[in-house]
Amino acid sequence: MKQIILDSAAVRTSLAQPIDSRPTAESRIVFITFLTFFSLLAGCAQLRRVGDMGVVIERASGSIKVVENSSNSVVGHVKELGDLSHASVVYSRDGRYAFLFGRDGGLSKVDILTGRLVKRVIQAGNSIGGAISQDGRLVAVSNYTPGGVRIFDSITLELVADIPAVGADGNLSKVVGLVDAPGQKFLFSLFDAGEIWLADLTDVQNPKITRFTDIGDKPYDALISPDGRFYIAGLFGEDGLSLLDLWYPEKGVKKILSGYGRGKKKLPVYKMPHLEGWAMAGGLAFLPAIGQHEILVVDTNNWLEKTRIPVHSQPVFAMGRPDGRQIWVNFAYPDNDTIMVIDVPSLKVVKTLKPGKGVMHMEFTPRGENVWISVRDSDRVEVYHTGSFEKLATMKAEKPSGIFFSSRAHKIGL
Repeated sequence: MKQIILDSAAVRTSLAQPIDSRPTAESRIVFITFLTFFSLLAGCAQLRRVGDMGVVIERASGSIKVVENSSNSVVGHVKELGDLSHASVVYSRDGRYAFLFGRDGGLSKVDILTGRLVKRVIQAGNSIGGAISQDGRLVAVSNYTPGGVRIFDSITLELVADIPAVGADGNLSKVVGLVDAPGQKFLFSLFDAGEIWLADLTDVQNPKITRFTDIGDKPYDALISPDGRFYIAGLFGEDGLSLLDLWYPEKGVKKILSGYGRGKKKLPVYKMPHLEGWAMAGGLAFLPAIGQHEILVVDTNNWLEKTRIPVHSQPVFAMGRPDGRQIWVNFAYPDNDTIMVIDVPSLKVVKTLKPGKGVMHMEFTPRGENVWISVRDSDRVEVYHTGSFEKLATMKAEKPSGIFFSSRAHKIGL
């Protein structure tokens, strides 16, 4: 907005003239200046704070709610976004554009300021997530079918690179756990091949791929630490996880927490934990144990187990409040009506909430004073204060699942 300077003497002169006086050139200029000033103010009133916004996935209807987290309100609705049954979202560097990755292979670019679908492409048969590059120029999508990662220009959504995930066995593999990493890199895991790939896209025409093979049986998801140093893949085919230190990739992948479920009764797994929802806080990592009613607590200095926290049922997400003081945990079907809050210093559950059946996802406001929770089976989103645990707001949404705020634009791996 250009600066407007009003001459106060000219304004007083104009207002002092009799009503029937003929307007001078000077008074006309002042009048026009006033009109311009107030029209600019009116225009400013229509602008929203993009850093205060986000989206809620409505998985059943293939639509999203555009929301504002300071006012706890819905400000827009975008439809016809395809199959959003396992949708995730990343943001452009300025937070204005949301890139949605649909289960039907769709990649959608949505302008959350205007509530408008900018472009949508069907880039594969079955996709499972995506990431955006460090400089914001590239959007990567991981695919189950045909298997591999495809890279798109974030402005035009034109395909700029295609990386088939052909494992050491010569077969295409499903790709999971795709995240961005520092240095214009992406990391992802090959479910069928048991590999981790590091893709350097500094030269998008000639991607450099570093392959780490034999990393474990069936990596099903992964996370990268908030500082971008450690990539951790969970293993479905065995007890344990695989860790890659990006400061020293030449040292290869090492196993951590091997046999954490040894000696325990194998329970049916109703829903796989989501590693991007794992939390790191206070020098500790909080990890959902597959098929167990426990949160594993790991010392991130040596990646050894410190303790375990018994919880209500099989955990899905264990998400850390931005200040690291609390971990919020939700659970798999049929016990998905509950949330437990863990206090990090004491490593104890300090609060249990019952928002309703089908608690799917949680998202903290950027500084952590509130948390938004999707309650799918009740068609609503609830907002709680993280200090008092008071419910602050309820919003209607059709079978809501993922909640993604635009503050993710400035975080590694989100």
